[in-house]
Amino acid sequence: MDKLITAAEAASYVKDGMTIMVGGFHGCGSPHQILDALVASPVKDLTLICNDSGLHDGPGGRDYYGVAALLHAGKLKKIYCTHVGMNPEISRMVNSGRVELVLVPQGSMAEMIRAGGAGLGGVLTRTGLGTEVEDQEYVAGKTTIDGVEYLIKRPLRADVALIAGYKADKFGNIWYKGTMRNTNVVMATAADKVIAEVVEVVEIGEIPPEDIVTSGVLVDHLVKGGISK
Repeated sequence: MDKLITAAEAASYVKDGMTIMVGGFHGCGSPHQILDALVASPVKDLTLICNDSGLHDGPGGRDYYGVAALLHAGKLKKIYCTHVGMNPEISRMVNSGRVELVLVPQGSMAEMIRAGGAGLGGVLTRTGLGTEVEDQEYVAGKTTIDGVEYLIKRPLRADVALIAGYKADKFGNIWYKGTMRNTNVVMATAADKVIAEVVEVVEIGEIPPEDIVTSGVLVDHLVKGGISK
């Protein structure tokens, strides 16, 4: 099966009201072409799961870098993320009621996505005990094991995961450059459809097996022509 599609075709798989995961850390390792195509599309009312809310001011003088572009374009109704301090627009939108924000501790989010991908019922962690985290919707309750109390945090999954790598072969096996891998690796396991934007597409066998981080069996579609930062 030919997995190569355009950014516009990738965006067409995202429908109103869906939950999407987007990889990246302040835009590093984010699928920028696909995000631009989503901004240009009519889709709306999305729930976003992402490490952060993007950058208000990005590299090269670009405004609304990474998922900040989706927020600015009014595509989002709800955001699960771990860090919002680099994009002041999200504060204004949350305070005005335009967007619902659910803050998740960063390590917990990674584990909750991993649990979603592995089919686990949740994550046991002490992170957030005795704080406002206990009242968040993603906390299913508490349990005690060997005299130690834990929060039970629900797994996270999405309808579509939009990830980014540096190089992929035509089957979809992905190699990540430097810190690009961040949340992309776990997100590739935790969605019904996975679309990866990559800088290079090579023939099957050209990526050494030991360099493959995300298996092509997880990747439904590839978009060629991403950026490496």
